Amino acid sequence: MRQNAFVESYGSQLLDASVLLMPAVGFLPASDPRVRGTIAAIEKHMMWDGFVLRHDPREISDESQPVEGAFLACTLWLADAHVLAGDVAKAQALFERVVAVANDLGLLAEEFDPGVGRQTGNFPQALTHIALINTAHNLSVAKKPADKPAMQRST
Repeated sequence: MRQNAFVESYGSQLLDASVLLMPAVGFLPASDPRVRGTIAAIEKHMMWDGFVLRHDPREISDESQPVEGAFLACTLWLADAHVLAGDVAKAQALFERVVAVANDLGLLAEEFDPGVGRQTGNFPQALTHIALINTAHNLSVAKKPADKPAMQRST
């Protein structure tokens, strides 16, 4: 099975949500077909009720491990990838989905379990809050009209 997506390691077919950071750190633009393929593959294989899982659930392990919840920072990384790809509406929907699970103080955990509807893992989680702030900033910039038109080159 060949997919047009970045995977967790060379030779693997398994996805890893950390690759969503590639356009944000400038590795490749979000318009690159491989980045778009990665976004599509993660949305197809790693979403749980609108939230992104950290690791590919298709991975088979001999070890008995507890089921992880959806990783909230990864959901926000997907939102950022959508902002950079120009799909602000999709990014906004993901952002609002994460904000909606915050507690009454606006705090977020590391993970969210959509099956039981509660936050799980480390709480509060700084990584989640940093990702939330970054996504809020990215959405704000994407929605803000330019203060002045781009300079035109004289020919």
